[in-house]
Amino acid sequence: MAAVAVLSNLPPATVASAHQPRARRKPRIMSDQTTPQAVTGRTFETVALSAPITRGETTMDTLNIRRPKAGELRGLSLQDVMNTDIVAMLTLIPRISEPPLTPDEVNNLDPADFSEIAGTVRGFFMTKAEKGMIEAVMSQYQPKT
Repeated sequence: MAAVAVLSNLPPATVASAHQPRARRKPRIMSDQTTPQAVTGRTFETVALSAPITRGETTMDTLNIRRPKAGELRGLSLQDVMNTDIVAMLTLIPRISEPPLTPDEVNNLDPADFSEIAGTVRGFFMTKAEKGMIEAVMSQYQPKT
């Protein structure tokens, strides 16, 4: 009864359409030109190690460091990761290195290699403005020809 009272206050065309089933819309097919594309940049960086890691008979002289996904940041403070906090990096590096490093291998990294890897991780979090500023500074120090 209340629904009838509410509908009676509406113009006649609205009341009539309220009782009719809605027509199903055809799904829109988007062309390739309108499909949104994610801008992801590089998903990994290769780091050359100054002190290679030996695992059994295998020696690793390079590591691929992947861009962390949200799940790999679980339990870490984003602020600590962006500040390259040592504890945060010691936790994160085994999650994003290829081949995966063990926590003991990460703890035994040469300080220069650790610093290089942490800088690489920090680079994944740089904004466009930060990258632009670094490129501007670097261009000032490039040799002029």
